Amino acid sequence: MKTPVPDYLSEIRDLCSVGEDGELADYIPELAAVDPDRFAVSACTMDGVLYTAGDAGTEFTIQSMSKPFAYALALRDRGVDAVLEKVAVEPSGDAFNQISLERDSGRPRNPMINIGAITTHSLVGPPGASEDERDQVVADGLAAFAGRRLEVDDAVLDSELDTAFRNRAMANLVRAGGIIDSDPDEIVRGYTRQCSYRVTVGDLAVMAVTLATGGTNPITGERVISPRASRQVLAVMSTCGMYDAAGDWMSTVGIPAKSGVSGGILGALPGQVGIGAFSPRLDAHGHSVEGIRTFERLSSDMELHIMNPTISEIDPVRSVRVDRSTGRRTFRLQGPMTFAGGEKVVRTLAEIPDDFSEVTLDFSRVSVVNGSARRMLLEAMRRLSAEGHVVGLADPGRRLPDPDLGDGTRPVFRRAAR
Repeated sequence: MKTPVPDYLSEIRDLCSVGEDGELADYIPELAAVDPDRFAVSACTMDGVLYTAGDAGTEFTIQSMSKPFAYALALRDRGVDAVLEKVAVEPSGDAFNQISLERDSGRPRNPMINIGAITTHSLVGPPGASEDERDQVVADGLAAFAGRRLEVDDAVLDSELDTAFRNRAMANLVRAGGIIDSDPDEIVRGYTRQCSYRVTVGDLAVMAVTLATGGTNPITGERVISPRASRQVLAVMSTCGMYDAAGDWMSTVGIPAKSGVSGGILGALPGQVGIGAFSPRLDAHGHSVEGIRTFERLSSDMELHIMNPTISEIDPVRSVRVDRSTGRRTFRLQGPMTFAGGEKVVRTLAEIPDDFSEVTLDFSRVSVVNGSARRMLLEAMRRLSAEGHVVGLADPGRRLPDPDLGDGTRPVFRRAAR
């Protein structure tokens, strides 16, 4: 059977084509000369399967869609606290090119508007990095997110530098305020170069899904950033990625996203999918008209809104077996263990009578154990041990690695129940 996903994406592309609505980004000469009728959409799964439809081979510059990834690299290289000292995370409510600074600290309000992104670019790489060194860190980082080397469009770079008067003014402003300590012209050159890398709509989906996985590129297997940094990036994308239309975007589409004036939009839905769309005609906010309609349709049809409830009907305790000869109780668990599932398991374990029998937890059908469930399950095992129960564990997939019962002992390791 042929998977229907490519056909569905092609259908979405056809349905969301809006003819000549919107305008090209004519304030950048090279972007004003692109073919306005290009339109492509893509999706990449959590295990690295990439689907595309439309003009998927067309390359365009990444523009402001580079901002989340430069922010991710700064978080990786300097740490969350150091970056927060220089760039805040509050929605500005302003357009992308407005001068939005905190009144007291002088920090840019967030890293998704230009003044914040210029500051963020100065934080990529180690302290004291030269312009060339910083450019190399950006090139390597974007390549790691995309899973391939990206090339700079020199014509777009030169065109943007020729008209970067406002960005130079903003760079000088944050330099005067002591927010950045590098040469403003150097930072603007590097930031503009960062925005001039060529990508395809498939690259956008792969880069987005790398954030959705928690920082690991599913195609290359490379961990690019930590889950903590990925969470930070996605949170800021949710509230600030679509500028002064961020509230409307999150209420209707509900996918952490970032747009660029070349006509691209990328969206990363944690734990599910990375999405890319490309169409050059822009609305008044600087977002792709057809790209927005594509995301709205995907969110509605596929129930991708991040606020949609995902209540699992799978009981985390699949069955409980009692060996009459030994009194051993084997709890066969199943499905993903998050807070909700872990809480139900420990609630069930709390009902075990104080008969000092063995209690074995069988994880052979558990797909994943997150941090909150791990803490709860380990604490339950420790309490059972402290109460005199022998604690057993069947965990062929090592979903609960290096279990410790709190007194230096470990569970009795058992084979999974048949």
